[in-house]
Amino acid sequence: MAGAKLFAKEDRRNGAAVDIPFLVLTLLLLTVGLAALYSASSAQSAYDTRYAITTRYLQKQAVCAALGLIAMWAFSRVPAAVWYRLAWPIYFVSIVLLLSVLVIGQQVNGARRWINIAGLQFQPSEVAKFAMIVLLSRLTQNYGERAKLFRFGVLGFGGALLGILVPLALEKHLSAIMLMGMVAVVMMYIAGTHPKWLLLGAAGAAVFLLVYIQFMGYAGDRVTAWRHPELDPGDTGYQILQSLYAIGSGGFFGLGLGKSRQKYLYLPFQYNDYIFAIVCEELGLVGAVGIMALFALLIFRGYRIARQAENRFSTALAAGLTSLIAVQTILNLCVVTNLLPSTGIALPFFSYGGTALAVNLGEMGIVLNISRSGNKRTIQEAAK
Repeated sequence: MAGAKLFAKEDRRNGAAVDIPFLVLTLLLLTVGLAALYSASSAQSAYDTRYAITTRYLQKQAVCAALGLIAMWAFSRVPAAVWYRLAWPIYFVSIVLLLSVLVIGQQVNGARRWINIAGLQFQPSEVAKFAMIVLLSRLTQNYGERAKLFRFGVLGFGGALLGILVPLALEKHLSAIMLMGMVAVVMMYIAGTHPKWLLLGAAGAAVFLLVYIQFMGYAGDRVTAWRHPELDPGDTGYQILQSLYAIGSGGFFGLGLGKSRQKYLYLPFQYNDYIFAIVCEELGLVGAVGIMALFALLIFRGYRIARQAENRFSTALAAGLTSLIAVQTILNLCVVTNLLPSTGIALPFFSYGGTALAVNLGEMGIVLNISRSGNKRTIQEAAK
């Protein structure tokens, strides 16, 4: 709450206060997420350090959280018109970074999706998600009512999207392709693309994914394990079954914070993709529903900010960034509960991953800026 008051005080000096409920919800999710990460990662940290420390992962995440909060504060003060002007440069830089993964990318957990620049390791796909949303928002502003036409609403948006998705396909980054595709559909709908084109595009994307999975052996194995995890409980079905064991063990009120049993190296990636299973085990159904309610309120507030924005660019940008959090959250929860095959999509604010956390917080800062009034004139001037 003190953080919220600080933001509000600083913003009044800048002309208008940001949306306090949205800020408070973001800070609450970050705080709960860090606590959950410590609990879920403590056993792994102890194992990795020969029982020297239990906060190895928390310390790294806390540093990125601090950087993310600085970015959130800074971006909350950056006019939306700045992102409008930078849309194309950010887009092309993200494509270069994605292509560089194919050449100098580092392999982590069997996937080549990271690059190291001056000792800083990060995932270019996180930058690409933001770049896509900013560019589609600019196109929404530029097209206006023409977005209803096939030439603009389908070919225009689709061409921009393919520029990001093709490098991701070469990386075999299926989860990012699914995530960006879903967010793009939401943004195209908001822009005015006719629903029939969106439905045809969704059908085509489904066919593409089915064909694509056939060429990705490990992805096909994930689908098989998802449908029948009990057939191979010691290998491909192991992670899914352990996740379900954790959720079931939590019952209604949970085992208590820090008292998970599955985090003791039974559940793989317990501090990353499957952290919500540990949350369910420790906090039970009541705690899990409470956290889902926080996400739901944040998403609702984000869409409310988008709806009240004074121009098409700000509306699309706020809606796109909010949709990114919404789709990630829904997909992650569906994977953890075995409603969907494992996709490798993290839970925002909770899962271990410094790049994603810092970028998510920075993006929330942009939404906070849009929650101010008075962006209409600056965007119109930038569009001239």
